[in-house]
Amino acid sequence: MFSKTCGYGLRACVFIAMESRDEHKLGIQEIAREIESPMYFTGKILQTLVKAKIIGSVKGPNGGFFMREGAEPIPVIRILEVLGCDSFFHQCALGLKNCSDKHPCPLHTEFKHFREDLKDLLTRTSIQQLAKDIIDGNSNILNSVLPDGGGADPKVVTVKVKR
Repeated sequence: MFSKTCGYGLRACVFIAMESRDEHKLGIQEIAREIESPMYFTGKILQTLVKAKIIGSVKGPNGGFFMREGAEPIPVIRILEVLGCDSFFHQCALGLKNCSDKHPCPLHTEFKHFREDLKDLLTRTSIQQLAKDIIDGNSNILNSVLPDGGGADPKVVTVKVKR
C-alpha cells in the first residue's frame, strides 16, 4: 500500500524498537537483512529517520542505530510524514487536481472516510505497539512465512497456523 521507502522505514523502526534494549545498537547490515531491504537504500532511510530524531545513531565500532528505552510512543503516521509518504492523505483517489468537497470526483465521499479512518489508525498506533505485538507473537514483519516458526527467531517470524 505504501511505497518501498515507507514500508522499509516502518519495518526498520519496528525492528529497531524490538531490539533496542540495554543500550543494544544495531548495525545497518543487520537491519537491512532482517527487514529484507537493500543495504544502501536502508542507510538512506535510516539517515532521514535519525535527522528527524525518530531513531538515534552512534558512529564507531560499538555504534549503530537504536531507540531510547522509555522514549515517547512514536505514531506510525510520524514515520510516513518524515519519509514523505503522507501525500495519500491529501490527494484525490483518482488523481484529480481540483477534487474537493465542493467539486468531488465519483470516489470522493467514500474515499474521504476511508482516508480519515486510516489516518486515525496510523495516528493512534505507535511503532512501540507494533514491536510489542511481534514480540508477543501476534504478528510479523517479514515477507517469508514459515509454518511453526521454522526455527527462526520467534521475535521476528511468528505465524499462527490453524490445524
